[in-house]
Amino acid sequence: MFRELTRIKQKLTYEECITVLRRQKRGVLSVQGDDGYPYGLPIDHWYCEEDGHLYFHSGIKGHKTDALRRCSKVSFCVWDEGFLREGDWALNIRSVIIFGRARLVEDYDRAMEISRQLSLKFTDDMDYIETEIRRDGKATAVYEIIPEHITGKLVNEK
Repeated sequence: MFRELTRIKQKLTYEECITVLRRQKRGVLSVQGDDGYPYGLPIDHWYCEEDGHLYFHSGIKGHKTDALRRCSKVSFCVWDEGFLREGDWALNIRSVIIFGRARLVEDYDRAMEISRQLSLKFTDDMDYIETEIRRDGKATAVYEIIPEHITGKLVNEK
């Protein structure tokens, strides 16, 4: 059902893909938007190694929310900051794409715990995190992406 990489030598292992997902804070979520147009938007995310799902939060209204109600199929792309090989000008970038289904996390307490984990990628200030959750938790939707296919590759900019 899902295509294999054309340049197989660039393929990342599953473990390398998970490392990129864990370390990076942001990626691009793509959904089927209005009138069938693709809709890609940058989002913050948290990858949970316990269940292998990727989580993100959203407002309870808007283009993304409407699109997810219509169609749960999504793709999510993330890439690292890259590295240079000695003596070379071209950046080497690891990228990962998840194809899967997104669904709303309906249990409020679980959604807020996921929000805490997501926030901890940015700050360890628990007072700040708890204040934000108390203030905005009821107006926050948390989604999980259940991966159906994960692929990654190392690309050289040359």
